[in-house]
Amino acid sequence: MSATEAFLSIDLPALLAAMLAALACALPGNFLVLRRQALMGDAMSHVVLPGIVCAYLAVGDILPLAMVAGALGAALLAVALIHLLQRLGGLEPGAAMGVVLTLMFAAGLVLLEQSGASGAHLDVEHALYGNLEGTLWLGPRQWADLLDPASYRNLPRVLGTLALVAAAMVVLAVLFFKELAVTTFDPGFAAGLGISSRAISLGLLGMTALAAVAAFEAVGSIIVIAMFVCPAATARMLTDRLSRQLWLSAFFALLAGAGGYWLAAFLPPFLGHPQALNAAGMVGATAGGMQCAAMLLAPRYGVLPRAWRAHWRRQAATAAERGRAG
Repeated sequence: MSATEAFLSIDLPALLAAMLAALACALPGNFLVLRRQALMGDAMSHVVLPGIVCAYLAVGDILPLAMVAGALGAALLAVALIHLLQRLGGLEPGAAMGVVLTLMFAAGLVLLEQSGASGAHLDVEHALYGNLEGTLWLGPRQWADLLDPASYRNLPRVLGTLALVAAAMVVLAVLFFKELAVTTFDPGFAAGLGISSRAISLGLLGMTALAAVAAFEAVGSIIVIAMFVCPAATARMLTDRLSRQLWLSAFFALLAGAGGYWLAAFLPPFLGHPQALNAAGMVGATAGGMQCAAMLLAPRYGVLPRAWRAHWRRQAATAAERGRAG
């Protein structure tokens, strides 16, 4: 196998899957972060697991529509359980959400261990870390084959699903931008405009569940959490405009997917190590690294620029006092 064929068959589909998974999660993640519901992305990445397993057991195959239906059903069940714990148990929302997501994720792991789902690449390791390295495209052998429609007949199913879901996230974010923005920042004003905050919140929940189940197979539940939060939080450090934040978060998501996979696959051999790193883990680490860099260096909200401005204000105040004293 030539280097070009190896890249097109092994690296390119995994690279695209990482980028699309990050993009699909980052767009709804913006509104979760702004609503201070980032834990909702964590919850969805966990509660979809039993829904996915139950859907597989029901239909006997990994069908995208069945997986989405199972995930949405699990998400609705989780919401009902969270509200039940809040009303009957008196738990605050964060505690109730933590209890439900932990229990449902544990139930999903038990179902995985006790069922025959591992034969369809559903097992504990894939549930946690995904299967980016197993995303193979046996169609193109040279760059010109990417222009041949016949090559796309063997396109990996997970890659096609992620492309559709990422496109759907972009379309929904654009079409419902006003409704999402108004209900996020001023629910009272939204009610005055006749916009139902509850309906928009349920729609955002559906977007979150859809993105989580689409990215679940590729990067696993643990890394999905980072994709919901880190690109959006990184963009938030750089701008106060929501529209600009959305596009920045999309850019950082794509950068995390591409950069993380490149670092995992190509950096260790370049440094002389024979084995590559886990790709999904490195994608999450790259997203976290960009978040840390933004927290430190963002022009307006970064720790170092704020400390630098405070230092110069103190210097100016000291100089002014000396001038008055003189």
